Amino acid sequence: MTDLQRSLVLLKPDAVRRGLAGTILARYEAKGLSIVALELRQVDAGLADRHYGDHVAQPWYPPLREFITSGPTVAMVLEGPSAIEVIRLMNGATNAVVAAPGTIRGDYSLSNRENLVHASDSPESAEREIGLWFPNLV
Repeated sequence: MTDLQRSLVLLKPDAVRRGLAGTILARYEAKGLSIVALELRQVDAGLADRHYGDHVAQPWYPPLREFITSGPTVAMVLEGPSAIEVIRLMNGATNAVVAAPGTIRGDYSLSNRENLVHASDSPESAEREIGLWFPNLV
């Protein structure tokens, strides 16, 4: 396989609360991505601030922080060829209102904030995020 990559993927509290974690995970597995690590976690404010470090000063960040800490999150590392691009295409547009049908957000969400999933957007982000969530893998 060429261009084997790893990405951090979060199934956010809305995905867990709605019972969609298994459905979403099955879509990634059916695509051919491999699970390297997986853990159900309650995100605290410190981890939220480190994860979203570039956004902490934004006026829209406090509601995002409240949301991401509102319930359990499934954190995982997925691996596969071009995994970062593949996962982001599978997830769909961040604003689920405009996400294409057939994507995770397009099929299961109607929100910009409560949009079910997060995935690393670049190899550099993946390395940083995996280091935050799964330091034993770096």
